[in-house]
Amino acid sequence: MGWLITAGILFLLAVLPLGVRIRYNSEGVLVKIIAGPLKIKVFPLAPKEKKEKKKMAKKKTPSEPQAEDDLPKPPQPPKPPKEKKPKSEKGGSLLDFLPLVKTALDFLGDFRRKLRLNDLQLKLILAADDPCDLAVNYGRAWAAVGNLMPQLEKWFVIKKRNIEVECDFTASQTLVIAHLDLTITLGRLLAAVLKFAVRALIEFLKIKKKRKGGAVK
Repeated sequence: MGWLITAGILFLLAVLPLGVRIRYNSEGVLVKIIAGPLKIKVFPLAPKEKKEKKKMAKKKTPSEPQAEDDLPKPPQPPKPPKEKKPKSEKGGSLLDFLPLVKTALDFLGDFRRKLRLNDLQLKLILAADDPCDLAVNYGRAWAAVGNLMPQLEKWFVIKKRNIEVECDFTASQTLVIAHLDLTITLGRLLAAVLKFAVRALIEFLKIKKKRKGGAVK
């Protein structure tokens, strides 16, 4: 039974979603960290309550005259610190650096595809006095949405979406309501990090062997 419990715990940890929830509306930006069922608000921070400080009246006692030897000596000015010359930093080989850059870019591309847009909601409320201008802006807004969505689908896996564009002749300015839940499971995150760590280690070993004068295949 012990190994079944352990396997169950590992499975639950592997499918545990981690991510961020972002909301934007008339109240401003709201950001929460998602950790499984927990939603922890990180922005805006809760205002700290100001504690009233009570002033205590201190009774002053008359001080006796001090002798000249007992008088405190004036503080000596601190000695200026010695300026240290910064050590010149030496650059590394560009040929050794490029494989590391390629590995990092591959990791970012793979990591990006493991992210999930669980909830994407965007509502654009257009405002204009002239109906003609409003109609033109309405068409431009949907054209922008049409150009944006293929890019988002290329970058992320979108599970749920809701895009709306509305017109409001009574509004004084264009308004936006945006909801976004971006998550990745702990298992996918660890798999991506492990894959990148192995590839980065291989590249580091190649560089180390090359510096020692060995042939790199």
